[in-house]
Amino acid sequence: MGRSWWGAVLVVYLLAGCAPMRTSPPAPPPVIDGVQLGVASWYGPGFHGNRTANGEIYDQYELTAAHRTLPLGTRVMVTNLSNGRAVEVRINDRGPFVGGRAIDLSYAAACVLHIVGPGTARVRIEVLPPATQVAERTGAPPQPPPVRYLVQVASLADPARAQHLRRVLGTRFPDAHVALLDTDATRYYRVLMGPYALRAAAAARSEMMTRLGYPVVIMEDWRP
Repeated sequence: MGRSWWGAVLVVYLLAGCAPMRTSPPAPPPVIDGVQLGVASWYGPGFHGNRTANGEIYDQYELTAAHRTLPLGTRVMVTNLSNGRAVEVRINDRGPFVGGRAIDLSYAAACVLHIVGPGTARVRIEVLPPATQVAERTGAPPQPPPVRYLVQVASLADPARAQHLRRVLGTRFPDAHVALLDTDATRYYRVLMGPYALRAAAAARSEMMTRLGYPVVIMEDWRP
């Protein structure tokens, strides 16, 4: 029995030696000069209502995202490289923790980029200028209520597509228009509706557009 026992130990040892070594999951590409190219995923129902890394309660219907290294409160523009759709999100959580992925989007942001079905997409992540992030800095004074509300139908890098969408919407909604957003790397063309003085009015238009099949989001405009 002694020889049999030692033989079994030897077999286990040899098998363990032949087993492949475990490696750490690949890290996402780095952020270089405020720009990162990588894979985006999204998280939603299973995390809705949980607390995020900055202490907020996660709301899958808000435009937020999780990132491994960017400071909490940073605003970034995320562009789906396969269809040109873009969305502005605020980093309020940490992740993703799946190897190689660069950012985890909220359900609402994933709807805007059309990646809910596929689950992932190649994206470009651009850090927006600090001037747009003043309200997120620690110790910043609280802001007054937003002056008005806008309904964003799309944010596109192609001006022709943005104008075409505006014309299509304009046949029924005269307040549809295109607004520019410049970043260090790209100019975006936002197709918007409004502005509306009351959030309830923006919500009503948003609900109407959702029924028509557009993944719209409500934006708060703080400009006087």
